[in-house]
Amino acid sequence: MATRKSASASDYSESSIRVLKGLEPVKQRPGMYTRTENPLHIIQEVIDNASDEALGGYCQNIIVTVNTDGSVSVEDDGRGIPVGLHPDEHVPTVEIVFTRLHAGGKFDKGSGGAYAFSGGLHGVGVSVTNALSKRLEITVWRKDEHGNGTHRLVFADGDVLEPLRSEAAHGKKSGTLVTAWPDPKYFDSPVISISELQRLLRSKAVLLPGVKVTLVNAKTGDTQTWQYEQGLRGYLVEALAQVSNGETVIPLFEGAQYASADADGFAEGEGAAWVVAWTEEGAVVRESYVNLIPTSNGGTHESGLREGLFGAVKSFVEMHSLLPKGVKLLPEDVFARVSFVLSAKVLDPQFQGQIKERLNSRDAVRLVSSFVRPPLELWLNEHVDYGKTLAELVIRQAQSRLRSLQKVEKKKSSGVAVLPGKLTDCESNDIKRNELFLVEGDSAGGSAKMGRDKEFQAILPLRGKVLNSWETDKDRLFANNEIHDMAVAIGVDPHAVGDTPDMSGLRYGKICILSDADVDGSHIQVLLLTLFFRHFPRLIENGHICIARPPLFRVDAPARGKKPIQKIYALDAAELSAIEDKLRKEGVRDGAWGISRFKGLGEMNAEQLWETTMNPSTRRLLPVSLGDFDQSHAASRFNMLMGKGEAAARRAWIEEHGNEAEADI
Repeated sequence: MATRKSASASDYSESSIRVLKGLEPVKQRPGMYTRTENPLHIIQEVIDNASDEALGGYCQNIIVTVNTDGSVSVEDDGRGIPVGLHPDEHVPTVEIVFTRLHAGGKFDKGSGGAYAFSGGLHGVGVSVTNALSKRLEITVWRKDEHGNGTHRLVFADGDVLEPLRSEAAHGKKSGTLVTAWPDPKYFDSPVISISELQRLLRSKAVLLPGVKVTLVNAKTGDTQTWQYEQGLRGYLVEALAQVSNGETVIPLFEGAQYASADADGFAEGEGAAWVVAWTEEGAVVRESYVNLIPTSNGGTHESGLREGLFGAVKSFVEMHSLLPKGVKLLPEDVFARVSFVLSAKVLDPQFQGQIKERLNSRDAVRLVSSFVRPPLELWLNEHVDYGKTLAELVIRQAQSRLRSLQKVEKKKSSGVAVLPGKLTDCESNDIKRNELFLVEGDSAGGSAKMGRDKEFQAILPLRGKVLNSWETDKDRLFANNEIHDMAVAIGVDPHAVGDTPDMSGLRYGKICILSDADVDGSHIQVLLLTLFFRHFPRLIENGHICIARPPLFRVDAPARGKKPIQKIYALDAAELSAIEDKLRKEGVRDGAWGISRFKGLGEMNAEQLWETTMNPSTRRLLPVSLGDFDQSHAASRFNMLMGKGEAAARRAWIEEHGNEAEADI
């Protein structure tokens, strides 16, 4: 007779579900909200708030002090954080700013909002600073209809230690002073790099011409002040002098353009300022910012600059018939020797992650490109001698690239297998740039063929589900037509771990698995990953395998404030929920937006598939690697999941981890 298991600590019941409140999520998983190498980023959140005041024209001085007791103070002479009772929450507003996640003054981007443009997006910035500090003190000076006042509030471990205390003040001072004592237990090192802090503050001064930024190091007694009137130009000239011996090919190309109130597709004030230089030799300098936030990993605004520069130079070269026969210019030829500083203003920036190192906003490509290209095109045609000098540099880059490709071609065997008929190949021979998309289904393959960039993107449609090849001998693999066609198209023969396969025949730098965003699509991904891990391990080891991430939903958002009608794509239900929450915060009523669910890639037209999944500037492509697994551990896991004789182990694993699954019903 079966006996019921006795209750134990491993039981999964209602009491197992824990709801994290207040700032607990940050303390539990600090790495999701900030960099944990050292506390610089939580101090940067405070500096960013002061910079946003300066960006709005309300602040002229920012002073950062590294104190002898390990704390850091940030003071500005802006408007001061509001201190009155919040109309909905009925607690002091300054307290909400430092204790509530997703609370801030930067969600309201419409007319009359406190910040039209800001780096703030999620509203978790200084609340993270508070959560990860042992102590945090705030002093606010406000000038309002009630007169002048000084207001003080103190926190300990994220909780209010001394409630808000206000008193009348003489004079007309306004601004905010925040002093934070970062808690060492949340960071690998409690010491903030002074050189990194210097670079950060210097860049703020560069991007805020006329604003004085000061760093006081109380430990050493040193004080540094930055105040630039030339802005981006002076910064790039100075930086190039430090890293490059090369003379600029043309005088620095600089400009700034922002959308007017009647601009088509952009909000008033959106745009960019830039300064660009081409050098013959030496290191290049490349820095970009969005609403004053440094984007060290670039993003769509840099893609827009690249696209705009390429379009202008290519147009000039073609207009003056400068291109030698057999040479075709590519964006990387124009961009190879470029140094730049780019500062974009985007109304509603979408960043990759809370630390905002990369901009993901798709509209930023068109925004920057459309503003950069026309003035450069005009300048080159007004200064033809400089234009021809630049064209010579760019053409030399293209010729050098072609010579390196010819060397690769000579190594290839003359007896290459005939490529599969269903492969729609690309035109380029540049292996580093070329991409092969393994697409689920013929209908999706058709959309991919029409939507791709035929210059460097190839399409191989797959019919049905690929063979589970975990226990298939290498010699029997080619009996399967799908696997045979993939191997021939890729140009690498099957091999095992430890083998030294001939990689000279490799035809694509990226091999992208493109399947539906559903359970069947995930199954196809697993079958293909099994094939590559088992029989083409060198492709994974060298970083050639990627997974394309098509969206599951499309949200049609109505025009709101300065934002035009938008199509917003969501990878999954969680991202859809976040988009809907954001629309509600922007004042859009429930039901005013439409939601479409893509049942499969075949439902997307070519333009949608390009924009969301194939365009290198706007897609989300996931590189495949073993991560923390070593080869043997990964092989053991694959064997348990894909081995035919492992049903019992697989069932036990599913029973243990089943509650972690997200069911697509």
